Amino acid sequence: MIRITDLKKAFGRKVVLDGISFGLDRGESLVVIGGSGTGKSVLLKCLLGLEDADSGTITIAGLNRPRPHELAAQVGMLFQGGALFDSLPVWQNVAFRLLRGPARLDKAQARALATEKLARVGLGAEVGDLFPAELSGGMQKRVGLARAIAGDPPVLFFDEPTAGLDPIMAAVINALIREIVSEMGATAITITHDMRTLRDVADRVAMLHEGRFYWQGTADEALSTDDPVLQQFTQGRTTGPIPTLR
Repeated sequence: MIRITDLKKAFGRKVVLDGISFGLDRGESLVVIGGSGTGKSVLLKCLLGLEDADSGTITIAGLNRPRPHELAAQVGMLFQGGALFDSLPVWQNVAFRLLRGPARLDKAQARALATEKLARVGLGAEVGDLFPAELSGGMQKRVGLARAIAGDPPVLFFDEPTAGLDPIMAAVINALIREIVSEMGATAITITHDMRTLRDVADRVAMLHEGRFYWQGTADEALSTDDPVLQQFTQGRTTGPIPTLR
């Protein structure tokens, strides 16, 4: 479902991605970890076509080097900050993609589908008439998740899905992601610093370090390995091979 080969991206002399290669089959969930500034967001932007990679191949859902408009029906995205439209009620946020494009639904159909997706993430139909500013952080994340799964896309991307949430709400979001990915049979990529998310969501883990996938394996292997780089990151140590001042 996703195949990336020798992906490279630099900004001037700053090399951010230096040969990323991986593949994901339908239904697999990959969690990408790595320190701040290591290129996780750049990788996601390249996959979404928001940044042009300098070289390498990107194939997503059978599309080669897809542009954002080509991915619209194939990919759902949960943004780190929610990225909800403040001027639109919740139901229109959830149905935003479904109200536009060649396969657009009428408002009644779109609202019904939005209500269905809100229910799937534990929110009642009455929430659909609220505006994002009236929601808590956890509710905004759930609305963002409902929007990501509207249209049942085969590929899902999650950018720091638990950022800014308390531990209980973070666990709720992780559980929803795991359940929804399993139910939909979707292929998922999650970017996170949260080891709870790694444990709850990942089938596989990849650590982005010095421009490459330094390490790949299962969640259990990631949390039990004696590799000094991975161990320093997962255990939050201030000493080790990863410099703490950069």
